[in-house]
Amino acid sequence: MTQKDQIIQLRKEVKSLKSELTLLKKASQQPLKKIKTVIVPKNLKAIFDQAEIKVGDYHSSLKISPEKANIKISDQRYVLVRASALSIEFLEGIMSYYRERGEKESLLIGKNILFDLAHLIGVEDAKNFQQLMNLKYPIEMLSAGPVHFAYTGWAQVKLRPGSNPTPDQNFVLHYSHPYSFEADSWIKAGRKTNEPVCVMNSGYSSGWCEQSFGIKLTAVEVSCRARGDKECIFVMAPPNKIQSYLKKHTELTKYLPEIPTFLQRKVMEEKLAESL
Repeated sequence: MTQKDQIIQLRKEVKSLKSELTLLKKASQQPLKKIKTVIVPKNLKAIFDQAEIKVGDYHSSLKISPEKANIKISDQRYVLVRASALSIEFLEGIMSYYRERGEKESLLIGKNILFDLAHLIGVEDAKNFQQLMNLKYPIEMLSAGPVHFAYTGWAQVKLRPGSNPTPDQNFVLHYSHPYSFEADSWIKAGRKTNEPVCVMNSGYSSGWCEQSFGIKLTAVEVSCRARGDKECIFVMAPPNKIQSYLKKHTELTKYLPEIPTFLQRKVMEEKLAESL
């Protein structure tokens, strides 16, 4: 290649680089697309918009180092678990182990274990975010929960009308979980269920809110896509109040729900020991 040819080639490369630089400048001037991880009523939108920015920044630091078996987000270590293993396969394993108890009781045992596990994880994750982000008010902590919930693959959250997130016995949340990992696991496996299966969704969300508002809370799924319903819909309230809210849901005409309570089995065992 002659010197003249080299100059022509260099000019072409410079022209190409200038074009790429122009495109990059235009892209940098475009507003960043906001990721919507949660849907809420208008009166709560402002505080949840702030949470989406803060929690989004937290998750933007994701680093995966397989050579060290390490997944980190903002210097917190995480683990990946296959979704189906924590839903349909876990419940089927428990049902097989307790098959002598019958299908209904063995399924309830599995659900209780998953609810307790998820509830405790929700409590501890809420504590962690409270410290990391210096969250002081219950509504601030609530707003961070659904965003983190979405980024970590549990589900999207949609708060429904009639919700009253207050730190007292009048607390109630009506909400749905589009894209629930539990419902999706059952649907993908082609398995049918006669009752809602998003147990960990219920446990985690009630645990997070319990820690955020400083009151005992439980959550019940009243409608589930895995059962053939249109949405996965939940009600959360203090254990002694939730029955009254459940009566308002027409979805419950199909079945009588179990009211999960954190460590319910332990409480029952303690009462039995006291009576002996």
